[in-house]
Amino acid sequence: MGERQRLRLNPPLDTAGIVLAATFFSLSLTPSLLPRPWTLQGIIAGVLTATGYLMGVFAGALLRPAAARLPARWRAAWNRTGRRRVRRLVATFGCGLGAASLVLGVRAQQDIYVMMGLDPPERLNYLGVPLIAAALFLALLAAARALRIAARALGRLLGRWFPATAAQFAAGLGVGVLAVFLTDGILAEALLKGADRSFAAINTETAPGVTPPVAATLSGSPSSLVSWASLGLEGRAFAADAPSVGELSRFSGRTAVAPIRVYAGLDSAETTRERAALAVRELERTGAFGRRVLCVITTTGTGWVDPQAAAALEFMYGGDTALVSMQYSYLPSWLSFLVDRERAMTAGRELFDQVYARWSKLPAGHRPKLLVFGESLGAFGAESAFGGDRDLRERTDGALFVGPPDSSALWRRLVDGRDPGSGEALPVYRDGETVRFANHPSDLSLPASPWNAPRVVYLQHPSDPIVWWTPRLVLTRPDWLEERRGDDVLPWMRWYPFVTFWQITADLVFSLDAPPGHGHDYDGEVIAAWARIAPPDGWDDGRTAALTTLLAKRVAGQAPDEPPSESSQPISRAPSRVMISGSRRALASSDMPW
Repeated sequence: MGERQRLRLNPPLDTAGIVLAATFFSLSLTPSLLPRPWTLQGIIAGVLTATGYLMGVFAGALLRPAAARLPARWRAAWNRTGRRRVRRLVATFGCGLGAASLVLGVRAQQDIYVMMGLDPPERLNYLGVPLIAAALFLALLAAARALRIAARALGRLLGRWFPATAAQFAAGLGVGVLAVFLTDGILAEALLKGADRSFAAINTETAPGVTPPVAATLSGSPSSLVSWASLGLEGRAFAADAPSVGELSRFSGRTAVAPIRVYAGLDSAETTRERAALAVRELERTGAFGRRVLCVITTTGTGWVDPQAAAALEFMYGGDTALVSMQYSYLPSWLSFLVDRERAMTAGRELFDQVYARWSKLPAGHRPKLLVFGESLGAFGAESAFGGDRDLRERTDGALFVGPPDSSALWRRLVDGRDPGSGEALPVYRDGETVRFANHPSDLSLPASPWNAPRVVYLQHPSDPIVWWTPRLVLTRPDWLEERRGDDVLPWMRWYPFVTFWQITADLVFSLDAPPGHGHDYDGEVIAAWARIAPPDGWDDGRTAALTTLLAKRVAGQAPDEPPSESSQPISRAPSRVMISGSRRALASSDMPW
């Protein structure tokens, strides 16, 4: 019976494990960067409850040898009545702590919703949190105990030939390695292959209302070197969404020209280098090197380009612009970040280097302004072309990086090298002489020292989990949680080992669903940033406000209809935005960098 008792899948819960499980459940309810729906909160609570229980079990195992050395009468008293009383006390403690934390956690979530201008959900919904947490905890617990049973069985088998201690150690190690191999190897590979096939199929689709352009200035047109079919889902949306001459002229009050949009999809050429070379030839074909502005854009994982960031430059310069980008993956950004982030870096470097090589051959007084843009995983890739702020000054006329992930090497170097007294959430680097960081565009006026051209801007919301997520959160308190909180982060948010990591991980899921100005939604702010980085002559704040309003309506599909012109094929604005959003939200948040 003793052996069978030890091998049961449902032995009594460990007392120390219960204490830490209840503690971690309660901490999981503390606020983080973004509001969490009750379903997601339940999942995070379940994961953290299991994490706390596991840590408690290990702590109890470490203390057990010391307890064995206590006097026999103390151990006998513990076995008779002490264990039962402590279990009752622990159960009461856990229930009371969990209930109190649930009430406080609901209040905190309500505060975050209100702070971000959202309607808070019904409080009663959060009663489902303990149910989801308990179900997930029990499932994880059963899986862990099944592994323990397997390890013990293997240990007994090995014990026939090896010393007991060595056999148990080898069995535990073997089962652990096998579990990792099955989940991180076979299972992960199968899931990745499935995702690869699914998103490859999605890449062949075209958004409703998006049709091939006829203007020679756009990739995918009849005169283009890049076929419409090879552009991919996001490349077709990017090329077809170029504003018409009529739209541009009405905004500027002057005669505009047809904007140039160049794009190379994954199917446009075999390798990254060949795609970049094709993009440069397409720039030459369209006359891009004779425009006033040339902007090199690194896409997010699926090849998506922020429509506001692209159109902003075209409206500011009356279409006298050329935008160039290329696709390096069709996986969502979060998945691309995990399995092939090197592609983003390679694409960012290769495209910029080849464009720069051709641009630098032009006479110094006859070159367009050379700008760089990247958002999310695109920022990660775009900045990889540069070794530092001096390199940016010497090889560009300005750059805008939006919502860069923590792993962005140049961003991290600049943030770590910030001026004394400035914080991680809003750093100041070398008195803002070239590079400036902003939570909101108004921050670009600070510091008051001169801001010389070329100008480089990093936009990063305090509540954007994509910027602040890092594995270091597991055991290390970040600087941005030691400082005064950002203006859209609750002041009582705290860092807890393991807990904060999983909370920020959960925030990633809904980072794109935050309202503008929060989370990973920078709509409108990129326009104000471009106006500070590369404003055309005579540009002022009034024009920035007018363009912000116009592009918000245009992207939302509210722009007035107009007859087709040779500069742009008529398209449906709303479906383009919906499909772009679909790749970001419905298709597993493709714009998530990470």
